[in-house]
Formats: sequence, structure tokens, C-alpha cells
Amino acid sequence: MTGDDSREEPTANESGTPVPDGGAAGADDVALDPWGSSSVSDYRKLFEEFGIEEFDEVLEEVPNPHYLMRRGVIFGHRDYRPVAEALQNDEPAAVLSGFMPTGDPHIGHKLVFDEIIWHQQQGADAYGLIADLEANSARGMSWEEIDEHARDYLLSLLALGFDPEEGTLYRQSENRELQDLSFELGAEANFSEFQAIYGFDGETDVSHMQSVVTQMADILYPQLEEPKPTVIPVGPDQDPHVRLARDLAERMRFFKVSEAYASFELEPAERALVATFYDDLDPADFDDDTLRCTHVADALAETPLADLETDADTLSSVLTKLEEAGMEPVRPRTRFSDRRATEDAFDALIDAIEGEKRVYENHIDAFEIDRAAAEALAREIEVDNGGYGFQPPSSIYHRFMTGLTGGKMSSSNPASHISLLDDPEDGYDKVKAATTGGRETAEEQREKGGKADECPVYELYAYLLAGDDDEFAKEVYDECVGGERLCGGCKEQAAELMRKFLADHQEKRDEVEDLLEETDIELESPRRR
Repeated sequence: MTGDDSREEPTANESGTPVPDGGAAGADDVALDPWGSSSVSDYRKLFEEFGIEEFDEVLEEVPNPHYLMRRGVIFGHRDYRPVAEALQNDEPAAVLSGFMPTGDPHIGHKLVFDEIIWHQQQGADAYGLIADLEANSARGMSWEEIDEHARDYLLSLLALGFDPEEGTLYRQSENRELQDLSFELGAEANFSEFQAIYGFDGETDVSHMQSVVTQMADILYPQLEEPKPTVIPVGPDQDPHVRLARDLAERMRFFKVSEAYASFELEPAERALVATFYDDLDPADFDDDTLRCTHVADALAETPLADLETDADTLSSVLTKLEEAGMEPVRPRTRFSDRRATEDAFDALIDAIEGEKRVYENHIDAFEIDRAAAEALAREIEVDNGGYGFQPPSSIYHRFMTGLTGGKMSSSNPASHISLLDDPEDGYDKVKAATTGGRETAEEQREKGGKADECPVYELYAYLLAGDDDEFAKEVYDECVGGERLCGGCKEQAAELMRKFLADHQEKRDEVEDLLEETDIELESPRRR
């Protein structure tokens, strides 16, 4: 939830708006490591390999979209629609992201600060956390160092517009509710999946593994008071955390709601087969007024495997289940499966389901309620009986900024990034010394145009310096690729804007010092020795 390294190049979309595109020519590697060594060489592979969805597909559903969304800097999402819908309808929603205080906050971190603040301004409950347990266990930072950097992150977040009266700030190490939730989530996780997801082995510190479970608790923390759509803005290297948190949210639920066609359980591929034949078969063809399991089995057995969208093992399995059920009717129903419900919660659900239903030892089949209503009912019963009712957390993914020297923007390479604490004159000098996408000569630039798609300085305009002014960002892009804008003048303008931004930001940081002191967050860890 705290990574901030790696890069990619921008390009222009069909409308001419400059946006970062999905990968350099020939790039074919995707490695997601939440602790900073990840490399995303081709963003398109994130859609193909990890199931991240393109943000453009949901953009029209977002009220007052942030410029990072409009320009494609926020390029992907997992299940963001519930959040967008909640914001549209002024319903409860939340946003949370964390910051590992291992160095100065820089302009790459500002992307996440902006995403949290924008969601807060749209009405979401906003949470900003200091991942100090992770910094200590995974990075070996001392508590003195953590305290110093944590203060800097918090000041920048407040200076950029986070409202602490309407939002929540906390440290992992000082939040007992979070730690209690972490303990519960740990009971639902196991070492083998940590090995598979993170590559942990026998040499991994137990505290490092515990920091992962703590991050899972962070992601679900906004839902402790009530379940609600929650978005986690992150770089794509943090996706392993998001996927695990979504899995754990489901495992913590009292009930699983699914579709079924008979009293026994079908795997998803098996259920899809039965659903297709249920829709296509007529009971009268079997001299019966009811479609039964044996009828579906007969029809499946008579159909060549090549005509079925399945494999031989799935076909064999579903045939066995249908034949064993024999004359049991095949009827669509909504199933409530008992995952970890209390006896009182199970009984309350039975009473709450209206209409025809069948009660079994570990599940309830309802015939007069649709899937969406069933999900809402299951969550309501769970919460009323002491459960969390977690909704799977959503996520949005922003592109990594290119380093000013080319390659990655890295906290360990001061020349590659601009710290939010840099002296404005140093920020000016770093931009002036930055690599560009310009041609070798001014004449060639005027003739062929610059390569804004490969220019770290253009990224500064698109990600930061143009602010909310899309026309200005597009103007810079068009002038560059059209040969009207030369690199010297472009860098001078960007450097001046950066100097002004840093001066203004640091002035605001000074103004919010008292505001930070008034918050409830611990600024000095009692763990310091």
C-alpha cells in the first residue's frame, strides 16, 4: 500500500488529450513487489495477467473526476463502480491509503495525497495512515527516523488540503482497534499463501509477515463502524495487498451468497453448464412437467464434448452429481452458505427470508429473492449479529512517475525526484537539469517535433504543474510534438512552476503546524528507546 517506484511513458489518446500509455516498445515483464523492487514494464499486462480493469471504462460514472483520472494517470481499478455510485448518490463511502515513512515525501507521493483529498472533497470518509510497523519490520527503520519522516508526510497531506476534522489520521503502532482486527484476520490467513503471494520463506521475519496482516486490517479499517464501499489509491506494485485484502474480506463474512440449481453444490464451471441446459431444455421432451437432474444429465451425456464449452473433468464431475441426485427438480435459487455464522445469525437469516425456502444443515436456498437483495439481507443479518459485513475493498491505480534523470523515480536517488521539502531553488535546478524527450538539435526539433511521450519534464506538467488545467497540459503537449516548443524554454517554464509550487507548499506546511499538533495522532512513538 506504500510503494512508489518504477515508471512508464505517456502518449496522447484519441481525443488528443495527453495521457500516459501502456508500455514501452518491447517491454514484456510485470513483477509486483509491494516493498519497492517491483518493475511494471507494460501496464497492459496488468489488465491481462492480474485482472485490473481500465479506468476509462468507469470514468463517465465518476462525479467531478480529478484531473489525474481525466488524463489517464489513474489508469486502472478493481471494482471502483460501487465507490463511484456512492459518491454520485451521496451515500457512505471511504478512501484510505498509507505512507511508509522511510524518507522525505516527494512529488510521486503527492499523487496519492491528491487522490485521498479529492475523495474526501467528494464526500467520502478519508483515512491517512502512517505505516510505521511496516517501516520498522520490513525496512528496519528506527523509531526516531520513523517519527521524523511521519511528521513530514502528515504536514504535506494537511498542506495539500486534507481536513483532519472530517477525516482520520493514525499510526499502525498506536491503533489498538486496528491491531485487534489484524489478529482476527491473521486467523484467516496462512503461511503457504504468503509464500505464493509475497515469496516469503523460512528466512522471513515473523514481524514482516505480521506487517502484511496489519496492512490487511488497514484496508478494512474504514468499515469497522459500518460496511461501505472503500477505495485504496495505490501504485500497481501494491496490487498483491489489495487482492489478499479482498479475499480476507470475503472469508470474514458470515454467509456466502451464490446461485444454485439443486440442493447440492456445483463448482462455477459446472453451474454454468447446468444453467445453459436449464434454459434450453423443455421438461415436456422428457414426458414430465418438471425439469429434473436426470434429464439434464441425459442431455449432457448425449452432447459431444466438442460442443460444450468445458473440459472432460468438469463434464464428468457434473454428470456424477446430477445422476446421483436423480429425480430432484432443477430450479434456480439463491443460496446462503454458512461460512462462519453464529447459530443465532443462522436462525435470524432463516426468519428473515420471505417466501419459499429450503433449510439445510449448512445452507439455505431461497426461491423468491434475487442475488442483490440476498447480498444486502445477508450483510444486514451479519452486522445485526456482531459481524463486520465487510464489502470487498476497491482500488485505483496510478502510473509511476519517470525519474528526472530517466528510468525510475527512486527515493534513494535524490537527483531522480523532487522532494516536497526541497528548497525551491533546488527544485528549479533539478527540473532545469532533467532529461527530456527533445531531439538532438533545435532544427530537428522544429522539423520533427519533440517526443513528449518520452519526456520526464512533460510528465511534470501532466501529473503536477498543469494542475486542473487540461487545456494548458494539452497545449504543452501539442506545442512539443508540433515542433513549436523547444526544450530549453519548456524546462525553464516547468522549473519556474516547480519553484513556485514548492514555495507555496512549504508556506502552507508552516501554516498547518498548529493544526497537526491539534490532531489525535501520536507524533512521537512511545516505542522509542
